[in-house]
Amino acid sequence: MDMGRIKTADIKRASWELMERYPGKFTESFEENKKILKEMDMVEEKKTRNKIAGHLIRAVKQTA
Repeated sequence: MDMGRIKTADIKRASWELMERYPGKFTESFEENKKILKEMDMVEEKKTRNKIAGHLIRAVKQTA
């Protein structure tokens, strides 16, 4: 059984803060979330932005 990758607390915290600050803005689409984060210009590093975009999918599903 594959457990997947574990996200750091910083990635999780950033995702949840973005969800609280911008409710309804993010979707279950990785590409869409990545595009939104890039337009917001809040995260400089591409790798970090992608990790947050991926975790936002999970956060959106949990709140839905």
